[in-house]
Amino acid sequence: MTTCWETINAYALRSLGYGERLLPRSDFTLCQQFTLIGSGMLWNIYFGVLALLAGFFLANALALAKAAHSPWLRKPAEWFIFVFRGSPLFIQFFLAYEALQMLPKAGIDVFGITVQTAWTTKAWAGALFVLFLNTAAYSAEIFHGALRSIPKGDLEAADAYGITGWSRFIRIEWPTMLRLAWPAYTNEAIFLFHSTALVFFSGFPAFQQRGDALYYANYFADKTFNPFIPYPIVACYFILLTLVVIWLFGRVNRHLNRHLPSNMGSKIRLRPQLIR
Repeated sequence: MTTCWETINAYALRSLGYGERLLPRSDFTLCQQFTLIGSGMLWNIYFGVLALLAGFFLANALALAKAAHSPWLRKPAEWFIFVFRGSPLFIQFFLAYEALQMLPKAGIDVFGITVQTAWTTKAWAGALFVLFLNTAAYSAEIFHGALRSIPKGDLEAADAYGITGWSRFIRIEWPTMLRLAWPAYTNEAIFLFHSTALVFFSGFPAFQQRGDALYYANYFADKTFNPFIPYPIVACYFILLTLVVIWLFGRVNRHLNRHLPSNMGSKIRLRPQLIR
């Protein structure tokens, strides 16, 4: 009889390619389900963290471009945000996979160097790219709204002190924009991590059964014909992940509002989005 500790040692990092190669076939235990689904959560965290970090910088650039006076900057940003906010994430996964599949299998020749394209259709790269673009579009709209909501008194005070151009943006506009946008951006971050569950349903394949949390939950549900154990386990893991995100973003929010009285700091509240 395998103990729970032995199960954890065998399957805790299986989704990353370490440990036992074969999945359990029968006599499934709660420990096996918690361990393997938890192992798959590593991929959900990978998708969420990298997409969030890269999307943050692109979102800032898009927000600035949308607020620019030049139509050459403003219009492409507006259309990018509109397309990715206006279409379902699952459709974006599907179209991206089909488009990446059309790339030459032998690679693309760039200045005499052959750039491989096969890796783009793998979930770790292709699905991450879609999540990155999607969250950048949603976050850009949040940041753009905050940028337009900066009190005019702050900008007039900056002008009075002779702070203009890039210095005004870095010292006045950008910090204020982040402070105003952070509660809404926190909810976007939470929903992004939830959206990583859709990778399982997308066309991007899991490499050598190294799937995400929903991949293993579906495996156990198919084998036991009982979805009421593995899927609630997935939900519990995502709830724990949500609590971690709220705590981390709450720390950042307190830092952004550290100059304000404690009763004036904006509080972070979870506002689930029912429709993406």
